Amino acid sequence: MKKLYFVMALLIVASMVLTACGTPATEAPVAEAPATEAPAATEAPATEAPAPTEAPVKMTKVCQVTDTGGIDDKSFNATAWKGVQDAIAKYGNVEGKYLESQQQADYEVNLNAFASEGCDLIIPVGFLLADATTAAATANPEQKYAIIDVDYLSFPNLRGSGFAIDQATFLNGYLAAGMTKTGKVGTYVGIAFPATTKFMDGFALGVAYYNEVKGTDVKVLGWDVTTRQGLEVGNFESTDDGRKMGEQLMDEGADIIMPVAGPVGLGTLAVMEERGTGMLIGVDNDWSLANPDKAGFILSNAMKNMDVFVTETIGQVIDGSFKGENWIGNLENGGVGLTYGSELGDTVPAELKAEIEALIPKIQSGEIVTLPEGVY
Repeated sequence: MKKLYFVMALLIVASMVLTACGTPATEAPVAEAPATEAPAATEAPATEAPAPTEAPVKMTKVCQVTDTGGIDDKSFNATAWKGVQDAIAKYGNVEGKYLESQQQADYEVNLNAFASEGCDLIIPVGFLLADATTAAATANPEQKYAIIDVDYLSFPNLRGSGFAIDQATFLNGYLAAGMTKTGKVGTYVGIAFPATTKFMDGFALGVAYYNEVKGTDVKVLGWDVTTRQGLEVGNFESTDDGRKMGEQLMDEGADIIMPVAGPVGLGTLAVMEERGTGMLIGVDNDWSLANPDKAGFILSNAMKNMDVFVTETIGQVIDGSFKGENWIGNLENGGVGLTYGSELGDTVPAELKAEIEALIPKIQSGEIVTLPEGVY
């Protein structure tokens, strides 16, 4: 009997062992399922992996130091700043900053501040910053500078600019002589130095050329191209001085005036608006666009396209071609020119406009001289 129990026990144990060994074989397909899906899980990261990170675009920091006229002077500083803004739009990787100089003592301070800040290009605006720029360029030989309206300095880290503005004012002088009703036109200067006296020289010679061609005797008040003497207010800020000059010249009979004094000229423009008469020739930029509410008094403009120089120089800094040199803007390269006022431009006879257009190639070839010989 014990043997019978023993045999039955062995059979039961054997049955359990066989059952236990058979379970994996039955569930094998289930066990293999993860192995079948594994490749998909492995490939997912490869498919969704982020693209290689591109190096951030290097920003070019451009820093402008204004003269005492301020950034919104509707003249020198504003035109140079337009060049910075144009570069931002053109290249994208440009950051623009500026410091306004309240007095001449600020020029050196502001230039040094920007040099310490690590600007890629510093733009001093105007002749009055020449000495401070010379000192800064000497002290910081690795710093790049581009100065407006100074074309006689020579440093490997400085790009200077000059403008044959006499070519543009010659055209405006010819226009003024052809448009005056009184036979008298006027001009005055903020501070007289070579870059500004060229305005009056070209203007006076343009009037003289008109007189020669037409047999007229239009007079220029405020500047004598022979003695090189004329009206000077002594600053580029006071609109009150501009009012006085405007009143003086208009009282003497001038019905067209070209102020060469930046914001000072706005005082003259105000006098014309108050009197309801007179026409003004803007300088540096288009005054009819800068002063749309007074566009009815802007005959034309002697354009000094400093923005062209600024944008071009920034491009050189970006592409690595910047070098110390002096660039001269003229009629041929678009650095200077004449534009008609947005409203009064349509009142200029087509015949007179054609005559002015015909002067351009003669000026470019040197057939017509727009500066007094032996002066510059």
